[in-house]
Amino acid sequence: MKLYAMTGGATGIGAALREQLQRAGDQVISIDIKEGDIIADLSTSSGRDSALAAVRERATDGLDGFIACAGLPPVAPPRTIAAVNYFGAVDLATGLQDLLGKRRGTVLLVSSNSAPMTQTTHPLVQAFLAGDEAAALAAAEGEHGQTVYSGSKCALVLWMRRNVVAWAKAGVRVNAVAPGITLTPLADQVFKDPELGDLMRQFGASVPWGEAAQPDQIANVMRFMLSDEADFVCGSVFFVDGGSDAMLRSDGF
Repeated sequence: MKLYAMTGGATGIGAALREQLQRAGDQVISIDIKEGDIIADLSTSSGRDSALAAVRERATDGLDGFIACAGLPPVAPPRTIAAVNYFGAVDLATGLQDLLGKRRGTVLLVSSNSAPMTQTTHPLVQAFLAGDEAAALAAAEGEHGQTVYSGSKCALVLWMRRNVVAWAKAGVRVNAVAPGITLTPLADQVFKDPELGDLMRQFGASVPWGEAAQPDQIANVMRFMLSDEADFVCGSVFFVDGGSDAMLRSDGF
């Protein structure tokens, strides 16, 4: 039996993955703002600290994995998107690194196929990577929610790539999954938005392999990435998006 900690395990992709892991006999410490083993607001540093303390109480012998599923969609307040999507993932992963190292565990981040839509040189992305939360939140206030969303997901991948060597030396492999449109409660919020809803539907209609994924389809890949069968996968980004990234970036890899 393996022991995982997961943020955002109450709904959507996180709930699907949590259920799959539990069916396999593994234990999942679920962290969420409304429902879970640990209730915490990851948009604040105090909320992250309380979540870390609670996980550490439950996992004194180490963790086999940490999955950062908690995230907010582009229609949420920009500052909150920035705080949860980037700092909520990076701060918890960093705070649990020693517990993961005890079991040669793994970190799995949730990026997005929209991550390449924001340039890596964007000031918001650079503020994320500098670890300056105050500056990042201030920069987010002046941006459209979609830019903050994609920028946070871009920064997550860059953080992973920049840290993968040091983390591997500490006994922890780090990877990311980049889903496309997935039918979750958060996606429903975007579909209902008067500005982004139609754009999202139009984009979905262009996806080569179907318009949208079910949460289990993303969780299936994530479960593999966490497994022993993937124990040489390190520093990788798995696009699970029906081919949309390849469609948009046919010369990228």
